[in-house]
Amino acid sequence: MAQLFQTYSADFVNGFKFTIYASLLALIFSLIIGTLMAILQLSHNRIIRSLSKAYVAFFRNIPLLIIVMFFYVIAPMYFYSFDGFQAGTIGLTIYTSAFIAETVRSGIQTVPKGQMEAGLSSGFSYAETLRFIVLPQAFKIVVPPLGNQFINLIKNSSILAMVAGLDLMYQGDLIASNTFNTFDTYIIVGLFYLILTLPLSYLMNYLDKHWSKA
Repeated sequence: MAQLFQTYSADFVNGFKFTIYASLLALIFSLIIGTLMAILQLSHNRIIRSLSKAYVAFFRNIPLLIIVMFFYVIAPMYFYSFDGFQAGTIGLTIYTSAFIAETVRSGIQTVPKGQMEAGLSSGFSYAETLRFIVLPQAFKIVVPPLGNQFINLIKNSSILAMVAGLDLMYQGDLIASNTFNTFDTYIIVGLFYLILTLPLSYLMNYLDKHWSKA
């Protein structure tokens, strides 16, 4: 295993960098889109509420691979050509945002309604009340499930390998096919994923314990 890593260390590290890059992009944008969809699901406007619920229900209930393949195979036929990294990251973002939307929505609904009423009566607008009063409390409540979604996102980033996304799994597949040493190759790939997921898991546990005491 050590010899394999020494020989292909540059490939492993390069794939690791692309995995981090894709995961960070997908994490940031899925959190933004998911939070927006969570808020829209609670809108008083029936059309907006229905459209946001349809978005969440649709993307939560179809495989991630189909979403990625849409951007990689179908989209170039009609409007724009995405490379594997772009298609994989966009698909990962959209897919994860649907799950984050449900998580954040449940957190918002857990916050007592009196908090919203208190904010509005204090002169805050609806948007300001959400931003400064409701959402901070909601995020504290949903730290554990939100952390699980982020960890799942990192693991799901391996989908990029299906579209030549240059990520860690893609590099692992190439190395395994070149060396026929699949066992050691995927052990190393798995260890790289642990480098990302374990610290994130500990961070989320720390935040959960810290905020629960606040």
